[in-house]
Amino acid sequence: MPRNFIRAILFDFGGTLMYGRRDWAPIVAQADEVLTEHLRAHGMEVNANTFPIEFRKRLGDYFKQREDDLLETTYTFVLRELLRNKGYEEVSNDILRSALNALFSVTQANWVLEEDAIPTLQKLRAKGYNMGIISNAGDDADVQQLARKFGITEFFDFILTSAACSYRKPHPRIFELALSQWYCPPNEAVMVGDNLDADIRGAQAVGIYGIWINRRANPEMEKQEQVQPDASLSTLLELPAVLDRLQIQ
Repeated sequence: MPRNFIRAILFDFGGTLMYGRRDWAPIVAQADEVLTEHLRAHGMEVNANTFPIEFRKRLGDYFKQREDDLLETTYTFVLRELLRNKGYEEVSNDILRSALNALFSVTQANWVLEEDAIPTLQKLRAKGYNMGIISNAGDDADVQQLARKFGITEFFDFILTSAACSYRKPHPRIFELALSQWYCPPNEAVMVGDNLDADIRGAQAVGIYGIWINRRANPEMEKQEQVQPDASLSTLLELPAVLDRLQIQ
């Protein structure tokens, strides 16, 4: 397919620009306990032993639903509904936010920025590319906080999460919303991500060139031969050269 001049790059976040340093199961369990203790400290008589399990069960149901319909309802919604079922009808937004911040303070500590992320972003910015992040995430504040923590916000025109726009990759709407930030047609953009379905299939479906970063990919993902990326890379450092080649095709 003929392509116009590539001027915009969309990045996935988790698994592409950053990765989890340790197994997530104990991290998540600790985070749920911290959230529970935070709620108890604010006068809610939730059971310290069972509430973390109930909360994670609710999240599990929510995760399954969002994979089916590609619509994001957020951690805040899940927590508010669970507390309502416990008789706490009017929990303030401030308390919900502070409780989730306590949870994410634990999970954020497990994320590590890829060593080649900033050098690659610096090179791409020097070349004049417009750059943005689109991330499937149940909490927008968590993603924004992580980006600030890693010192990468300066490289991006926007960081769009499914929590903020309600649509999850591979839903076409989240890609359309991202491109609208630049008034950019799909054939002038690339999507860089580690998930063949969400990132690559989703991008290609709307006419965006899909570049797969495969170093953190789930081995099962590699078997999904029905999704064929336009390019496959093992490091971010390979990206500038791939984009240079695209410009002269």
